[in-house]
Amino acid sequence: MSAGPVPERDPGLQPERTRLAWRRTTLASTVSAVLALKASLHDGPSAFGVVAGTLCCALWLAFLLLAHRRIHALAATPSPAALTARHATAAVACAVATAVCAVVLVV
Repeated sequence: MSAGPVPERDPGLQPERTRLAWRRTTLASTVSAVLALKASLHDGPSAFGVVAGTLCCALWLAFLLLAHRRIHALAATPSPAALTARHATAAVACAVATAVCAVVLVV
């Protein structure tokens, strides 16, 4: 039994799915940052709330910059370069730190 010719993979689909995943993650990060700010100002501004809210915003901006760069890299060429370990680590660190800030503000 011969397997026959292997159909050629469409390289355009994977970068598109990855680009959409980055956009969804950016949206989730935005919602998390907005809810953290809302929680920090719920009972009136406090020093801790302002610092935590500012930290959430800074982390959100850092993640937004990383995601924006990756989305443009994915759109620039049909077969984009792999995400570097440094950028992946930075994106994960920003997302986790934003979530931790939001939890600290809620609790």
